[in-house]
Amino acid sequence: MKALYTIIKPIVTEKAIKLSEKMTYSFYVNSKATKIDVKMAVKELYGQNVDSVKMTVSPAKTRGLRNTVVIKRKKMKKAIVTLKGKKKIDLTKVTKEPKK
Repeated sequence: MKALYTIIKPIVTEKAIKLSEKMTYSFYVNSKATKIDVKMAVKELYGQNVDSVKMTVSPAKTRGLRNTVVIKRKKMKKAIVTLKGKKKIDLTKVTKEPKK
């Protein structure tokens, strides 16, 4: 799977920012992506070596509001990536252009 299609976007929350101090970053990833795909995508896009990858899937949810208005949240897959050494990633910039 291509790197641009593997990582959808980084997760930027209070919890994710605290984890980034420990060289651990969170990303929303494609639902078909594997740990190896995520590891290769981080190396290609950000130029960093990955120590470990943990994957988790958030289930789809529906929620009813007043007068039976239904809101649906899609199923999402998240990857929690730990880097080797004491290197950090700037999530706002992609350091290397992906191969086409």
